[in-house]
This record gives sequence, structure tokens and C-alpha cells, in this order.
Amino acid sequence: MVELTGKPLISDQDLKNLATGEIVRIDEKAIVTPLAADTARERQLRIERVAEPVDGRRSPRRIAVGADHGGFEMKQELKKLLAELGNEALDLGTNSTAAVDYPDFAQAVALAVARGAADLGIMIDGAGIGSCMAANKIPGIRAAMCYDEATARNSREHNGANVLTLGGKMISNDEMRKIVSTWLSTELTEERHRKRVAKIDALLR
Repeated sequence: MVELTGKPLISDQDLKNLATGEIVRIDEKAIVTPLAADTARERQLRIERVAEPVDGRRSPRRIAVGADHGGFEMKQELKKLLAELGNEALDLGTNSTAAVDYPDFAQAVALAVARGAADLGIMIDGAGIGSCMAANKIPGIRAAMCYDEATARNSREHNGANVLTLGGKMISNDEMRKIVSTWLSTELTEERHRKRVAKIDALLR
């Protein structure tokens, strides 16, 4: 039996190397991409959906965090917030305000999420736009640049964003805390939205 609980999205990468006939346990509300569903059928994998505990408790999530020099100071505040919310931060740099290239760190965050080393990712650069573009080049990533609570909620509820990008020079730390708290507390639950997200993922075929 293979445990993939805790992953909001089950991709082909999660299943393609499993033994034929394997039992795979996933969360009740997890999204299975069309390509992953095809792989499951081809390899005769048995998917078992597991309901969340009645009390709603869940294990801490691991959040990959990254920043360039323009987002370094906000990243330090972000790590404090994640700890307050009961999440584990996987800090992928940068580690100072010395000039660096944001695509390198956006790629690191996106790869951590795509490869399952982190449940979600948050990347901060000066404006949040370039990192969003870079992260979305990684297969399996749906990065969203959010600038308020409404866009944060929409990116998760409607689009199943798994990487959040922020502009460290565009928002305050207080705004960052509101955006991140909303983003982490919102889930993709409605079937109509899940079907549309599956179509986004199918574009990678």
C-alpha cells in the first residue's frame, strides 16, 4: 500500500513508478489529474479515498518558501507566520539581501512542490510577477500572484493554486499575513472547479 494522503493533487509523476496492482490511499478531496487517472487504469492501481478525521484535524503541512533579495525580509516574517499557523517551512533561500536572480528560487520552490517534497509553496520577489511566470514553467505547478485576500481565496477555491507568489515591495507584512492566512485556509472543494483545474493540468500532455 502506498500512502499519498496529504497531497491535494495526484499527478502522473506520483503513480507512474508504482507496482502494477498497488493500492494507493489519497485524501477524499484530492484531485486526480486526467493523465494520472489514465496511468492508474493502465497499471491497475486501486485508488482508495480517505475521509478527513471528524474533528477536522490534519497533520502539519510543509510549505516550501523562497525569495530573492527583494523578498528576503518578508520571507523571514513569513516563516514566523507559518510557525504560528502550525505549518513547517522548508526555506530554499535566498539568505540575505544580496542581489540574486528570482527565477532560480522560484524554480526551487516549484520543484519542491512538484516532486512532493512540500505540500505547497510560497515565493516572494519584488513584485511577485516574475516568480509566478517562472514557477508556472514547472509541470504540475499552478502558481498565482495574489495581492489581497480576495485573489488569494479565488486562486485556491477556483484554480487550485499550489504555489503563491507575492510582491515584497508591493504589500506590507500585515497584508502578507492576511493573504497567506487566507490562501492556506482555502481549499479546492467544488466539483465544477475541480473539473476545470483538471483541464488546466491536461494541457501539459
